[in-house]
Amino acid sequence: MTNFIPIFPLGIVVYPGELLNLHIFEPRYKQLIDECISEKKPFGIPAVIDKKVNEYGTLVEISRVEKTYDNGEIDVRTRGIKVFRILEVIREVPDKLYAGAIVNYPDNQERTSEKLREQVLTALRELHELLQVTKSFPVEDQRLRAYDIAHHAGLSLEEEYEMLHLFQELQRLEYLKRHLSKVIPLMAEMERLKDRVKLNGHFRDLSVDNF
Repeated sequence: MTNFIPIFPLGIVVYPGELLNLHIFEPRYKQLIDECISEKKPFGIPAVIDKKVNEYGTLVEISRVEKTYDNGEIDVRTRGIKVFRILEVIREVPDKLYAGAIVNYPDNQERTSEKLREQVLTALRELHELLQVTKSFPVEDQRLRAYDIAHHAGLSLEEEYEMLHLFQELQRLEYLKRHLSKVIPLMAEMERLKDRVKLNGHFRDLSVDNF
C-alpha cells in the first residue's frame, strides 16, 4: 500500500503501540493536528537525526485531545500504529502549511520467541538494577514486544532508529539482547570503579592469609 500522509518530523523515534503526548504550538502543526482531528486521519512522525529527516518513521493516530489553550496551542495524546518508509517528501502541499510524504508500509513479522524475550527482559532488569532505576510495564511479560521495551534499554537515538527498521520481532529482540550484553558489563565495571573511589582515603581493615 502506498499513500500520502501529513508529516510531523521530530528528533525522536516512535514505535508502533507507543503512547506519545505532544504539545502543539507551531501554526503549521496546529493546522495538521486540527485537520487530523476533524477528519479522523493519522499522521506520520519521521525521525530527525543530525537535522536530517530519515526515510523511516511511524504512523500515529490521535487518541485524545487533552487540552486546548486560548492561543490555539493544544495538547494531544497519540498512539503509534505502524512503521512507514518515505518514498518522496512533498515539502509544499497546496493550501497547507505543513509538509507531507508519499509512503509505503513494510511488512512487519510479529513471530516471537518466549525464551529470547525472557533473556532480554532478564538482562534489561539487571541493567535497571545496576542503574538503580525502577521501571514497570503496563502489560505482563508474555505480552511485551521489543517495541515496548526499546526506550528502556539505554539505546542511543541512532540505535533506536536502527531498530525501527528491523521488520521481524526476532531481529528486534536479538538486537536488544546484543546491546544489553555489551552495556551491562560496562555498567558493572563503572559500579566497581565507584566503589573503589569511595574506599580511597577511608580506614580499611586489610589482611593477607598465611603471612
